[in-house]
Amino acid sequence: MDDGAEATSPASLLSLVVMGLGPGGLDRVPPSVMGILSEPSHRVIMRTMDHPAARELASLRPVTGCDDLYLEGEDFESVYRAIASRVVEAARSQPVAYVTPGSPLVGERAVGMIRSLAAREGVEVKVYPAESFLDAALEVLGIDPLDGGLAVLNAHRLPSPLLLRGPTLVAALDTAAGLADFCAHLTRVAADPEVAVLVDLGGPEQRVVRSRAARVDPTLAGPRTSLYVDAAPTGLAGAVAVMDRLRAECPWDRRQTHHSLVKNLLEETYELTEVLAALPLDAGRQDAGASEPEPDWMAFEEVCEELGDVLLQVLFHASIARESQIFDIEDVAEVLRQKLVRRHPHVFSDVAADTAEQVKANWEQIKQREKPRPEDASLLDGVPRSMPALSRAAKIQRRAAQVGFDWSEVPPVVDKVAEELEELRASLSDRESAEAELGDLLFATVNLTRHLALDPETALRRAIARFGDRFRTMEAEGPLEGLTVDQLEERWERAKLNL
Repeated sequence: MDDGAEATSPASLLSLVVMGLGPGGLDRVPPSVMGILSEPSHRVIMRTMDHPAARELASLRPVTGCDDLYLEGEDFESVYRAIASRVVEAARSQPVAYVTPGSPLVGERAVGMIRSLAAREGVEVKVYPAESFLDAALEVLGIDPLDGGLAVLNAHRLPSPLLLRGPTLVAALDTAAGLADFCAHLTRVAADPEVAVLVDLGGPEQRVVRSRAARVDPTLAGPRTSLYVDAAPTGLAGAVAVMDRLRAECPWDRRQTHHSLVKNLLEETYELTEVLAALPLDAGRQDAGASEPEPDWMAFEEVCEELGDVLLQVLFHASIARESQIFDIEDVAEVLRQKLVRRHPHVFSDVAADTAEQVKANWEQIKQREKPRPEDASLLDGVPRSMPALSRAAKIQRRAAQVGFDWSEVPPVVDKVAEELEELRASLSDRESAEAELGDLLFATVNLTRHLALDPETALRRAIARFGDRFRTMEAEGPLEGLTVDQLEERWERAKLNL
């Protein structure tokens, strides 16, 4: 080697280095990283200049910021793609140091994009780990992330539902609206827990502000703001924990078996059905052109409560099975997830299904492949006899319709109902025949509800509810005893006008 040749460090031979500045000023940046950042041959590209160490570095040497891309981008993903393109393009012509706040390995989406793009372009990349906001947060909070299983979330991509399971740190609370919205959510799911808002960790203006979630000052939000909450498991995770404790400590819950709970499941299902019947018929539809009615919040509160009661039964059965190491609620959810993916190939694969009818047909075909019937089995096998008669009739009719045993239009079905009504009129003198003809009439009526895309149970429940409301209106006018048939009919007609 020529003694006069200039020594070159291995790092300077790389086309692209990625490194972080840590959570504070340059005093927290390792000397090895500072040595690379001091190389005049490197073009330094900063993700953002809104960071103490970034501003210090900019006073020492030329740097290029990417804050302009944030102003131009439509969303964060487009901004990160633009950053990746800028960095890799620059690395084609000169050595580049791409620098992030904190660690390039924590919460830096653009770094992953840079590595992927650089690999495709044949640009060599070296990533230097650095102190992250996590390290600074653990230091000021005095916690061990493995003790209790710390969850770290990105405020820009929060899971839905949130499913708080214990100690949780939420980063990137950079807007007042985002911080306020997250705290408002905490007040609903965790009964207004105590939180710690961490501001500018590692810098000279570091602050840790503790308060109840409902009292957090939204102006604490910023690019280096995060929030820590250590609430007991809430929502689904909390319900599972409570159910397991009840099975361990409550005498009544400990006595229950899969069989003893069947009646509870049926009762809760009927109660849910009743409150669902109070909702508008189109509530929840997302079809093209469907108009969502103004929600009846009281009605939906009842639906929410009754859904919880049905969920309790699911959790109860799963908890019992878990005790015998057969399955648990995660197994139940995973079996369901896999089934939904398999039976919706038009969503998760390349099968075409543009209408609800095509989706339903695909579902039945896939179900048949998964659970083929024996050669001597009937298409009607597997329809539970314990189902309510109206629902069972509708399901049997749907099974028959799978092989084309059905009318294709509504008018013939209406004619069939009229025909069954006439046959009932003709059989009134014979009790046994009348019962048979009445059953045929009911069965034909269920078929009509199916062709009208209505649920017979819901239709009948609504009719019962209307009758009850009108009858109570009649009673409100005064005692009904002693009134003639004509007087009762007059009250009924008045009630119909009001309801």
